Amino acid sequence: MNKTVNINLANTFFHIDEEAYSKLRRYLESIKRSFSGTTGSEEIIADIEARIAELFAEKMEHDRQVITQKEVDAVIAVMGQPEDYMVDEDIFEDAPKNQTQTTTKRVKKLYRDIEHKYIGGVCAGLEHYLGFDALWIRLIFVFLTIFTTGFWILIYALLWILVPEAATTAQKLDMRGEPINISNIERKVKEGFDDVAEKVKNVDYQKVGNQVKSGSKTIFDTIGDIFLFLFKIVGKFIGILMILTGGATLIALFIGMFTVGIIDIIHFPGVDLYDIINTTGAPAWVVSILVFLVVGIPFFFLLYLGLKILVNNLKSIGSVAKYTLFGLWLCAIAVSTYLIIRQAAAHAFTGTTTETKEYVLNSSIDTLTITMATADHLDFENSVSLDDLRMVYTDDGEPILYSDEVHFDIKKATDSLLQIKIKKDADGSSFDEARNRSELIDYNHSYADGVLTLDNFLTTQKESKVRSQEVRNTIYVPVGTIIKFSNNTKNHIGRSTKNDKDFYRSKIVDYQWVMDSEGLLKCLNCPEDPKIEVNGSFNIDESGIDINVGDENGHVKIGENGIDIDVKDEGESVILKIDENGIKLKAKDNNN
Repeated sequence: MNKTVNINLANTFFHIDEEAYSKLRRYLESIKRSFSGTTGSEEIIADIEARIAELFAEKMEHDRQVITQKEVDAVIAVMGQPEDYMVDEDIFEDAPKNQTQTTTKRVKKLYRDIEHKYIGGVCAGLEHYLGFDALWIRLIFVFLTIFTTGFWILIYALLWILVPEAATTAQKLDMRGEPINISNIERKVKEGFDDVAEKVKNVDYQKVGNQVKSGSKTIFDTIGDIFLFLFKIVGKFIGILMILTGGATLIALFIGMFTVGIIDIIHFPGVDLYDIINTTGAPAWVVSILVFLVVGIPFFFLLYLGLKILVNNLKSIGSVAKYTLFGLWLCAIAVSTYLIIRQAAAHAFTGTTTETKEYVLNSSIDTLTITMATADHLDFENSVSLDDLRMVYTDDGEPILYSDEVHFDIKKATDSLLQIKIKKDADGSSFDEARNRSELIDYNHSYADGVLTLDNFLTTQKESKVRSQEVRNTIYVPVGTIIKFSNNTKNHIGRSTKNDKDFYRSKIVDYQWVMDSEGLLKCLNCPEDPKIEVNGSFNIDESGIDINVGDENGHVKIGENGIDIDVKDEGESVILKIDENGIKLKAKDNNN
């Protein structure tokens, strides 16, 4: 049984066992002795402790985990022993320049370089990350901002808010992709002190150009601070919106997935409707999980990004969790794509079944009345609908599919018989399957005593599933037959029914029609169109424009001498003349 010690390392709280603590304390004391008397030793030690705390945090799986000698040894292996490096200043300066060091190349991390910034350090940070000169990156931002009407200003502001600045020595090394060990931390700190010393020595030799540059940076710093404050406020607001949007979407998706699962288990009404739509064979709960993953994972990261914006020191969910979620999302996308393709394939072909019936018109009845019958024998109270299709129940309680996708057109017959051509359509994954489904469509009609009755609905078996079932009737009427439409047919008359008034189908039912020899319905009782007669002339020649609206109504002449207008009304005349001399208006009574 080992004792545990609570330590505060670089303002971070850790639980560590006693043996590991002793080893870590000896290690830090040896580092302090190595850097005693070295310029910037306090900053070097602080950065080393911060890096060790960062390594411990990466290795901990949860906040209650105790650090053991294993974690301490792993950290020492990364940081190195103090005696492995030459820290004496004379030795450091006299070391041969061509000495090679075996170091492991680290992956660069994106930070804002505030030491070489002009505004926010974004472009300077991108220089280290991408390997391009910051000048070119700044020019690219300027050109993109000009040609996108300021959109890239928002991009820069978001990068300014989201990308952290390289404040510590460890972060500066991370920004350059250099290993964060004792040697590099010590070297980086010494470079900073050397730069300060060099500036102090050369302060008397600073030129006006450098002063102007420094002044411009100060101005940019002030402007940058103002914009940063404003962008942070906007960023916080955007973060809140991200959290609300992501959280609400995830809650809605979870409730939906849970509800679908319960309904699928208990078999509530409505799941049957899913069964008649689904052709993939995937259960409803599987589809709900796929929807949750495909939609929910992006919104989870939206929620996480909003939290990152609001909480500066939010702990990362870890690379394992990120890659796992990304992998699940890709798998869900792949499976969903496969199911969508299978679902679409069920409508790849259209099959048709045609049935033709002929009837002899009674010579004593010269009028054909077309009406439609409704499905009064079906139970619609417990029906479940989807667009134009419903699942209803017969008197025996058997579920069947019901649709009102029924239309008819009127055309001219080639003989004296009344002919009805019934065309049933359905989709399928193959032509044979589609044709078989069309044969399963149940549709009826009847004719008696000059009345043609068509069903305004079709039915089919539940096992046929939803396959765009449709019935289209073509009624061939002999020439000279008078046709009347019941009001219940107006939503079922097809667009191929032509008439001499160009009425739309909903208006056709208001009048009586007769089939003419050209296959056109001619209206028998439509009101006559009012006729407007205008007696006048319109002439354009080299002398100008002459408009005569009847001898008794008026006259307009437009020529090189101006405009003459003479308007007459019930014996009174108004003359208007417009020319270079001005406007003249004269009124007279022609009766006097």
